Amino acid sequence: MSNLVAVIMAAGKGTRMKSKLPKVMHSLAGKTLIEHVLDMVDHAGIERSLVIVGHGRENIEACINKRAEMVVQTEQLGTGHAVRQAIPYLDDNQTILVLSGDQPLLRSETIEALIELHQAQKASATVLTAYMEQPFGYGRIIKEGENLVKIVEEKDATSAERNIKEVNTGTYCFRGLALKEALTKITTQNAQGEYYLTEVFDILLKHEKKVLTYCTPNSHEALGINSRGQLAEAEGIIHKRILEHWMAEGVTIVDPASTFIDADVELAQDVTLLPFTRLLGKTRIEEDAVIGPQTSIENCTVGRGAEVFNSVARDAVIGERCHIGPFSYLRPGTRLEAEVKVGDFVEIKNSWIETGAKVPHLSYIGDTHVGKSANIGAGTITCNYDGTKKHPTKIGDHAFIGSNTNLVAPLEVGDYAVTGAGSTLTKNVPARALAVERSQQVVKENWQREKMK
Repeated sequence: MSNLVAVIMAAGKGTRMKSKLPKVMHSLAGKTLIEHVLDMVDHAGIERSLVIVGHGRENIEACINKRAEMVVQTEQLGTGHAVRQAIPYLDDNQTILVLSGDQPLLRSETIEALIELHQAQKASATVLTAYMEQPFGYGRIIKEGENLVKIVEEKDATSAERNIKEVNTGTYCFRGLALKEALTKITTQNAQGEYYLTEVFDILLKHEKKVLTYCTPNSHEALGINSRGQLAEAEGIIHKRILEHWMAEGVTIVDPASTFIDADVELAQDVTLLPFTRLLGKTRIEEDAVIGPQTSIENCTVGRGAEVFNSVARDAVIGERCHIGPFSYLRPGTRLEAEVKVGDFVEIKNSWIETGAKVPHLSYIGDTHVGKSANIGAGTITCNYDGTKKHPTKIGDHAFIGSNTNLVAPLEVGDYAVTGAGSTLTKNVPARALAVERSQQVVKENWQREKMK
């Protein structure tokens, strides 16, 4: 939609959040509030967005990362003043969509319907409204048919007007020229001494311009985030949306109440999620994988048919038919090929484990390349850090590392090589060799009796 521009207000501090972060930088389902709004705008087909920034603008600019144009509001003098800052960037013949950066639950389908009505009826402005069972604090919508008569703020409403349940959401469509002309006429003659964007509608109506309303079918979309309580409320709503979406796409979620999925997670058909599972960031789970219970996976790819249970994985790649857990920890840079087993109390960091290899239990593998079908015995440690820098270890195909082996990097163990249990190895081991390093065992018979004399 090339004749559309979104103007997103994100300059407020959000004092009720009681946070050093700008309000729109708080996280919801793994993404900031402003990112949710920008995603919705993108899905609605709007190609250009302007974000009005003020408080904490450096954080917002870094987060958006050139997804939108930044417009700076140096003083926060109200919503009308904020939109005024964008006027030099707007054309008279454009349709201007004005949004708040703290309304992450708006759906693109709702915005598309709002725009369609606005353009089809050639309105000067169209207000997105919602029905609220508890409308306290919201501006009430007074209208004739679908034509707006006025917006009455809570503090100015009569008793009869306070009983109206259709409210202003703070999202609007404007014809570019109509918005520009009306913004030049708004004043600060109000209790707050600010420029209110809603005054624009009074001005348009006085000049007999057409101002319409469109009511969202879901009142949750109107929820703005002004406090931690509202943030938690929105988390519950979006959490339910995400779960319902994936179950409709063929994912089994055994206990939705204890399963949490971020907005950018991707799941294939026939994935099974067991209770107390958290899928975070840009995780992708392929079909027939079983995740959980008690598992947290962040920014990972999990292959077809893999099983991950009672474990934590971050920034890792888990291949097809791998078996992970219980109590495994896959740290960033871990790459597991197909059919790898990582067992209980194993930690792997920045390592490549090839097809069919096994690290069954009680091991630390760091900065290591483990070959195909290698077997790492219990208690094995790759000693990768010398106090100054990290060093690599390479374990060959089909190698067998005995229990409680310390491999002091840099070190290579060749294909089919074997290490004796309890060895501390500091030199390379050739292919098919046996390496044993132990101090001489000394036995003193009757030692305890002699000591007691």
